[in-house]
Amino acid sequence: MAANSNEVQVGLERVFIGAGCNRIVNNVSWGACDLVSFGTQNAVAIFCPKIGQILITLPGHNAHVNCTHWLPSNKFAFKAKHLERHYLLSGDADGAITLWEFSIADKKWRHVLQVLEHKKGVTCFTAIMVSDTDALFASTSSDGVVNVWEVILPSSSGGECKLSSLDSLFVGRKPMVALSLAQLPGNSGQLVLATGGLDNKIHIYCGERTGKFVHACELKGHTDWIRSLDFSLPIYTNGETSSVLLVSSSQDKGIRIWKMALCDSLSNKGTSLASYIKGPAFVAGSSSYQISLESLLIGHEDWVYSVQWQPPQSSSTEGTECNQPQSILSASMDKTMMIWQPEKTTGIWINVVTVGELSHSALGFYGGHWSPSGDSTLAHGYGGSFHLWKNVGIDFDDWKPQKVPSGHFAPVSDISWARCGEYLLSVSHDQTTRVFAPWCNVSSSDDGEAWHEIARPQVHGHDINCVTIIKGKGNHRFVSGADEKVGRVFEAPLSFLKSLNHTNSWKFNSSNDHLADMQILGANMSALGLSQKPIYVQAPSASVDKNSNEGIDTLETIPAAVPVVLTEPPIEEQLAWHTLWPESHKLYGHGNELFSVCCDHEGKLVASSCKAQSASVAEIWLWQVGSWKSVGRLHSHTLTVTQMEFSYDNNFLLTVSRDRHFSIFEIKQTGLDEISHRLVIRQEAHKRIIWACSWNPFGHEFATGSRDKTVKIWAVENGSSVKLLTTLPTFRSSVTALSWLGIDRQRNRGLLAVGMENGLIEMLSLSNAKAEDGSFPVLNATLVVQFDPLICHVSTVNRLRWKNSDKSEDSSAVQLASCGADHCVRVFEVKCS
Repeated sequence: MAANSNEVQVGLERVFIGAGCNRIVNNVSWGACDLVSFGTQNAVAIFCPKIGQILITLPGHNAHVNCTHWLPSNKFAFKAKHLERHYLLSGDADGAITLWEFSIADKKWRHVLQVLEHKKGVTCFTAIMVSDTDALFASTSSDGVVNVWEVILPSSSGGECKLSSLDSLFVGRKPMVALSLAQLPGNSGQLVLATGGLDNKIHIYCGERTGKFVHACELKGHTDWIRSLDFSLPIYTNGETSSVLLVSSSQDKGIRIWKMALCDSLSNKGTSLASYIKGPAFVAGSSSYQISLESLLIGHEDWVYSVQWQPPQSSSTEGTECNQPQSILSASMDKTMMIWQPEKTTGIWINVVTVGELSHSALGFYGGHWSPSGDSTLAHGYGGSFHLWKNVGIDFDDWKPQKVPSGHFAPVSDISWARCGEYLLSVSHDQTTRVFAPWCNVSSSDDGEAWHEIARPQVHGHDINCVTIIKGKGNHRFVSGADEKVGRVFEAPLSFLKSLNHTNSWKFNSSNDHLADMQILGANMSALGLSQKPIYVQAPSASVDKNSNEGIDTLETIPAAVPVVLTEPPIEEQLAWHTLWPESHKLYGHGNELFSVCCDHEGKLVASSCKAQSASVAEIWLWQVGSWKSVGRLHSHTLTVTQMEFSYDNNFLLTVSRDRHFSIFEIKQTGLDEISHRLVIRQEAHKRIIWACSWNPFGHEFATGSRDKTVKIWAVENGSSVKLLTTLPTFRSSVTALSWLGIDRQRNRGLLAVGMENGLIEMLSLSNAKAEDGSFPVLNATLVVQFDPLICHVSTVNRLRWKNSDKSEDSSAVQLASCGADHCVRVFEVKCS
C-alpha cells in the first residue's frame, strides 16, 4: 500500500497480530483448507497452525462473534483438495450471519453477504457440502429458532452467492445450542438434522434438500444440557451405506454414541454385546430407520463441551469415497481432551489418548477440533488461549504440544515499547500484562522471524488500564495501573533477561554485566492474584507437606512457579505461571482507580493519574524512579486525565482530560531528590472529551485528538504560551489515539498516526520550519495513507506507539504498534521515502 502524496511516500506492511479467542462454545472451526477461524471480539480471525501466526482479521460484524464454520469443514477435506475457493460462515451476538470467500491461489478474502434473520445471538452452525457449488447449513439462536439454509456458491472467483432459506424451526422457550446435519444412509436423498439444548433431549428432524423438515423423534438419556452433536459420515457395509453414527456430549459429563441404521440392514445383523439398545424408529422418504444407543463413554470429570468425529481420509484417487475412522475427540471443562476408539477385540469404546493441562492454567476447554489430516488436535480454553497437540510418533502415538497464536481476550488498554525496542508490552482488561517479541527461526515463514508472546509478567486480580516502561539505564522495569488505587512497579527477573537473549532483537553486551549480580530468578503468584513475590536464585528448596491443609484452600491451590530460560517461544502452560515478574514497589496516593501513567525520557520521573469527577481527585502524582517517593502533585483538571506525555527534552508534561482541556506543566530538577513544577497553561481545546495527545520529537509542537472527531496541532511559544497551528480536517470517527514520529529534523518533518473509535488508522505527513523571528508559519498537513480495513482494528483504537520516535538517524523502516478494544495487539512496518 502506498500513498499518492509527492511529499512522503509510505509503504505499509502487517507484521504481527496478537489476539485471544472469544470465550464461548462453537467459536472455533478448522477448515479443509487447513486454516483455523475464530472470533476475537467483533472480528473473525484466521490463523495458520503450521506457523502459529494469525494471518488476518475480517471486519464486518457489529457485535461479538459467537461461532464460525468453514465450508467445507475438516470433515469434508478428503473431497476438497481440488477446490480453488473456500467459504466461511460467522455468526454474532446480534443475530447476523456473514459469509466470506477465501481464494486459495492469491490468499485474498472477500465479504460475500450478510443476513440478519435471527432476533438474538447466533450460537451454532452445522453444514454439509452437497456438491462443489452447493451447500446446506443450519443455524441456531437464543431466540429459539433453528434456520436451515441453502447456499449456491459461484463457479468462478468473484461470482455471486445465492442464499435461500429452506425452513425455520421454532423449538420453544428452551433454545437449541448444538446442531449436526447429515445425509441419511441409502439412496433416499433424505437429510437428518439433530438438535440439542436446554431440555436435555436430542431432537431428530428429517427433510429433503429442498423441502421442509419434520420432527421425527427424540433421544433421551442425557440428564443435563446437550452441548455438542456430530454425525459421522455414512458407515459402509459390504460396499453400501447402511448406517450413520451420532455422538453427543452433555453437561452431565457423559458422551453417548447413537446409531441410525436402515431397518433392512438391521434385520440381517445379529445382536451382540457391542451392538445397541433399541431406541425410537422413524420413516424418512421411502426408508425407515432404527436408532439405538451404541455406547456410553464415561471419563471426563466436568462438562463435556464438544465432541467430534475424526475427519476421514480419502480411500480413492478421485476423493469421492472415504472410510470414517472410528475415533472421537472430546473436550471438557476438566481441562482435558480425550480420544476415544473401540477396543479391537471387544468393540468397547475406550479412552486411548488424554492431553491437557492438569494444573490450574487452562481453566477448562470450550471446544476441541481435529486437523483435516487427523494428526493434530486443537483446544480453545477459558483464558482465550489455544492448545495444539500433534502426533509426532511413527510407530506409536506421541502427542506433543505445538506453538499457537496467543493474545488478550478482553480490550487491550495500553502498550509500551521496551526502551530499545526489543519487545512490546501490553496490558488489558483481561487482567494480564503480556510481552510480545520477534523470535528467529521458529516458523517456516520466508524471513525466518515471527512474533510470539514470550512472557506474561503480571497476572492480576483487577482490570489493568495503563502501563509505561521505565526508560534510562538499569534493569527492565515497568509501572502498571489497574482498577485499584495502587500503582505497581515490576522488574525483570534473570530468567526473562536470559530468555530475551534467544529472541531476534537483543543480545548480551557489556552494558548487561549487572546480570551477574542479579539474585531474582522469577516470581510466584499470590493466593489472591494481587501481588507477585520474588523467587531467588539461591532459594532453599522447602519441602511441602502435601497432607497439610492448614491455611490452604483445598479446592484451588496456587501452583509454584518454575522459571526457566526459554530457548523457544513458550506455550500457554509456561506463560500462565512460569514467566511472572516480581513486584518491587507499590505506589500509594491516588483516591480512585488508576487510569493513565507515563515516564519521562531519561527514566527519572513517572506521572500517574486516576479516574476523577472532581478537581481534588484529578490531581497528577509525580514519582521519583528508584526511591519511588512522591515528589509532586499537579493540580489543573477537574475530571479524569485521560493521557499524559513528557516532551522529548523532559521540560514539559502535557496532560489531556475529560474536561476538554489540556494542560502543560514545566518540570525542573532543582536538587538531587527535588523537582519544581509550574502550570504553564490550561486551555479548553475541544468541544468533547480529549482522548489522546502526542509531542513532536523535534520540538515543542504537540497534537491533541478528541471525541469531536478533530485533531489540533499546537506549539509552545517562549515557554509560557501556546499557539494553535492548525486544525486537521474532520475525521470520520472519534479520535482516540495519536502518535508522532520524527522523520527529518532539519525540516521539522514527521508522520502523525491517528487511531479512531471505528478501529481505522490514518497517517498524516506534518512539516513546518521555525522562521528567523522565532514564529511558526502555517503547518502543512497531508494525508498520506489510510490503512486497509483488513489490517486495522474493528473497534476503538486505544493506543498507538512508534517503536522509535526519531527516524532521522535510521534509514530503515520503523515499526508502529497499536492496541484496541477488539482484543488485538498489532505491529505494522512503515517504510518512508
